[in-house]
Amino acid sequence: MAEVKVSRIARVPDPLRVRRYQKAPEVGPRVLFFSGGSALTGIARTLTRYTYHSIHLVTPFDSGGSSAKLRDAFSMPAIGDLRSRLMALADDSVLGHPEIYRLFTHRLPSEARQEMLHATLRELAAGRHPLSLAVAEPMRTLICHQLGFLIEAMPADFDLRGASIGNLIIAGGYLNHHQQLDQIIFLFSKLVHVRGTVRAIVNAACHLAATLEDGGKIVGQHRITGKEVAPLESPIAHIGLATKTSGEDDESDSYQPVRPQLHANNRQLIDSAELICFPPGSFYSSVIANLLPSGVGRAVFANPCPKVYVPNCCPDPEQTGRTLDQLVAILLTTLCADLNLMSNDCPTEGLLNIVLIDSQRGDYPGGVSVPALERLGVTVIDTKLITENSAPYYDNELLVTALLSLV
Repeated sequence: MAEVKVSRIARVPDPLRVRRYQKAPEVGPRVLFFSGGSALTGIARTLTRYTYHSIHLVTPFDSGGSSAKLRDAFSMPAIGDLRSRLMALADDSVLGHPEIYRLFTHRLPSEARQEMLHATLRELAAGRHPLSLAVAEPMRTLICHQLGFLIEAMPADFDLRGASIGNLIIAGGYLNHHQQLDQIIFLFSKLVHVRGTVRAIVNAACHLAATLEDGGKIVGQHRITGKEVAPLESPIAHIGLATKTSGEDDESDSYQPVRPQLHANNRQLIDSAELICFPPGSFYSSVIANLLPSGVGRAVFANPCPKVYVPNCCPDPEQTGRTLDQLVAILLTTLCADLNLMSNDCPTEGLLNIVLIDSQRGDYPGGVSVPALERLGVTVIDTKLITENSAPYYDNELLVTALLSLV
């Protein structure tokens, strides 16, 4: 069998190509995103109008919010971003299972007493709560079983205030499936008719560990994003993954560096992609985090499809002190590190082809220097991606149609 590399001239946007996808999303393209957090939620929902085959490799390294409570209790990967992406891609119409969607998106009250919250959870697990009663058998028994497993394993003082029921169900399934995320994510993808593929980049209970340019060290995604604590005052010089080695404290010396291996199933997903996107979102904790496991850079390099970086078009606290061309260089260096090559020898063409921007309407760090970006070996596509209604963020429709035009 002969292999031939075929190139084409892309028009961005390409209305004819996009209309073709919209007419038959069930045979739409396999666009892969390395992401996490909420930045891609609207984009994911918009994508389902054009393709049911998008692929979302999501970071499980979150250490804030309700995910942190589950991580502390069960030493598990973070599942909040996974649940959020499942719901963004779920079919919540009558053709799907809207009653399961409602159950998964429900949160327990933040102000209620703990005993009342635990009683509500027991009602849900027993199938007596209106939300679980609305789910038809045999799915109700399956979901209730996962909640029951969680209740059995849950510490007596577990704080349920504001807990996502979807997170609790997935956590119970994780514990019930020998601490493996893939099986339970696949199961619930089927339950809520997810129109795409969602996977954690690795099934590992790691944390992000950053070294700052001023020599400071911090561990934990929530300390990096600038949302739950004050934004960083010094730029990040290096970021990696770590696991806790001792004690209850969260000091950086309680962690040791690790580099988990990309699973073969995720390698196959990267191999199958028709376009790879490094999308908007927290630069280090959502995008770079997914590129840190061993094997990711090699998998990206091995796939000859187009690779596109869509930088944040408004300020991101994680990007402190970095210009747009520096961010592109960091992205390339992170991918290249997996190839065991020095940055000077980095094969840009195989790792990143296009930077997609809207220079007229976006606020990019340090401005947009097309010559500086082109010196890094990438092509810059500057087109309208932001509207008056979407500003200061990208318009989901414009961004999705631009990406699909490049497939």
